[in-house]
Amino acid sequence: MHIIKMSYFHKLLFLFTLILLAIIPYYANAAIPENTQILLDKANKNGPYLGLVIPNLFEMNPLLQHPSYKATNLTIDVSGRRFRFGTIAGEKVILVMTGLAMLNAGITTQLLLSLFNVKGVIHYGIAGNANPALHVGDVTIPQYWSHLALWSWQRYGSGPENELPLEASGDYTREFGYIKFADYATNVSKCRENDNLLNNIWYQPEEIFPVDGSPEDRQHIFWVPVDDYYFDLSQKLEGMELEKCINATMCLEREPIVTRVARGASASIYVDNAAYRTFLYDKFSVTAVEMESAAVALICNQQRVPFITFRALSDLAGGGSSESNEADAFTPLAANNSVAVVVGFIELLVNGHDSA
Repeated sequence: MHIIKMSYFHKLLFLFTLILLAIIPYYANAAIPENTQILLDKANKNGPYLGLVIPNLFEMNPLLQHPSYKATNLTIDVSGRRFRFGTIAGEKVILVMTGLAMLNAGITTQLLLSLFNVKGVIHYGIAGNANPALHVGDVTIPQYWSHLALWSWQRYGSGPENELPLEASGDYTREFGYIKFADYATNVSKCRENDNLLNNIWYQPEEIFPVDGSPEDRQHIFWVPVDDYYFDLSQKLEGMELEKCINATMCLEREPIVTRVARGASASIYVDNAAYRTFLYDKFSVTAVEMESAAVALICNQQRVPFITFRALSDLAGGGSSESNEADAFTPLAANNSVAVVVGFIELLVNGHDSA
């Protein structure tokens, strides 16, 4: 009798061990829950989709309320992100909010492309404006994006003629230029020579690992191009009508426009500084200044997924007067204008132009 009980006990222990071994990898590896995986499989059978990557709720809400957006009853939550399914002008879309800044944007875009059958990515939102020829309310379509907060900070006493640490091994470069802090000193008119202990910051390209390259074999890129076809098609948006007024008493000085521009720049830094705004435009020909697009661009470039970004100008990135408050006043209008342009672009894709 004693032997039979022990045998039964060992059978239970063996069964418990098998269950435990099955459960441990699930939790240890943060595997996708089975019910979520079923939803993912169901969604992907209905693809492919256009992925709409959106920084914040105040930029997403105007699209959710737009008459062209038709939501389905499918929403999938994965890794802290909510993926909403619907259509715009009959095109199947997935909407996802990233949250603020580069890290959130990169993680969210990679999740989107890893989990779903996505044929193209459209990123949109608001931005600061570094281009003196454009105005708040305008919607820009940059052809190239760069992350301008990857730096080599040069030690005091060294200059442009001095090699950077690790430059010889290809880790850092002086190819893309620098900003010299001493050039922005004030109250030094009586000094024969001006200097600053912060010295120089050299702008660096990103390391990338494209899916069609060799793993662990790095490449470098500084200006990431949007998709050629998408960029060419977006020219048809120039001339479309946009919102000019927030209310009956507050309007822009001129009709806002949609325009393609050379470059946009991102960093996890909110720029509200006139001197840096001028530097960005003079040095890099940057128009849109914001915090996410370069991350989206870098992920899509490495995954070889076509993408484009639309950024509506909500403020002057520090270029206004000290009393001005463009961002607070015009952010809702800029968000609405960016949504209008995105919907217009998707309509172009749907109406016989989509070769993605």
